[in-house]
Amino acid sequence: MCAVPPSREPAAAAGRRAGADAEHRARQARERLEPVARAGFVVSGVLHVLIGVLAVRIALGGGSGSSADSSGALGEVARTPFGAFALWAAVVALAALGLWQLLDGALEARAKDAQEAAKGLGKGVTYLVLAGTALTFARGGSSSSESATDDVTAALMGSPGGVLLVGAVGLAVLGVGGYLVYKGCSRKVRDDLRGGRSAGPRGRAGRAALWAGRAGYLAEGVALAVVGALFVVAAVRSDPSEAGGLDAAMRTLVGAPFGVALLVAVGVGFALYGVWCFVRARWGEL
Repeated sequence: MCAVPPSREPAAAAGRRAGADAEHRARQARERLEPVARAGFVVSGVLHVLIGVLAVRIALGGGSGSSADSSGALGEVARTPFGAFALWAAVVALAALGLWQLLDGALEARAKDAQEAAKGLGKGVTYLVLAGTALTFARGGSSSSESATDDVTAALMGSPGGVLLVGAVGLAVLGVGGYLVYKGCSRKVRDDLRGGRSAGPRGRAGRAALWAGRAGYLAEGVALAVVGALFVVAAVRSDPSEAGGLDAAMRTLVGAPFGVALLVAVGVGFALYGVWCFVRARWGEL
């Protein structure tokens, strides 16, 4: 066995120390962020409840002026008496949750857990994008998720192999939607909580919270599956306007057979997922 040349040993040891120091600082930063990051779940819960209300409003024919997505929910918050304060608080909480997830993903990557690292990084980007949308509203602006979706889809289709890429995005979103439906139908909802099945509120409150989480994941899965299907249709027809986000999915559902009842059920499910987010703020794994 060949020995490491003496001249390289100090450099290698210094590199290991620097890596260990960076990991220690990242863990400390993650720990400090956790209390504020948990507030991000509260914000997410409020937004999901509002999205659920907007979806039900659309189903009953009264939601033509609002979009049933995060932009629509943030717009509803902006119109309340304390909207500006609530939006700035949402920006801080969502940004903290996004940064926490990014730090967690980086630490998992260092631990060579690629799946958990990718999951953490994906969640981090999602929450930071949502924080950015909240910032737009907090500064008095507005944002349209549907317009952004159309623009991104058109840009993708204009690139080499773009139609295939849009189709692949649609299939990936369909897969995520299917997984969320599976999670809602199984006991994996408990995985969201620290300590798994032994965690969370007890008794009737605990059972009610668990059912809220399951119904919420089912509703989110159905809505995401429709979003994925819209992207696939856009790819097949080479028409970026066929793609759409959550609001387009809700409006597609209401036009289906028994669509009003289905969209009401999905809206209630989104609101129940908001309740589950409140549970996660207290007992959940970040």
